[in-house]
Amino acid sequence: MAIDSREIPIPPGALQDPDSRELVRAWVANNSLHCSLNFGNWGDDEAVGWGVLLSDIARHIADALFEEKGVDRKETIDRLREVFIDELDEPTAPTSGHVM
Repeated sequence: MAIDSREIPIPPGALQDPDSRELVRAWVANNSLHCSLNFGNWGDDEAVGWGVLLSDIARHIADALFEEKGVDRKETIDRLREVFIDELDEPTAPTSGHVM
């Protein structure tokens, strides 16, 4: 069965949990990032919830790169941190869009 590389499969745990919800979708289109965010999931301090989500995603990326290519997890996390901070301080592209 061919997998459409434009859409990532939903993880089994999310399919099994009736209370699961999608938090973020991201695409590269027309050479830029396009994303949809599901806000209102973490109460009074959304920034904390999103910060934890971003750090969890970074660790999943490190695990995947180790599993697929043998890249050291700490090296990946260090590089992700460096690029993340650089992009926050001096973005390579502006953001645009609005809440829908």
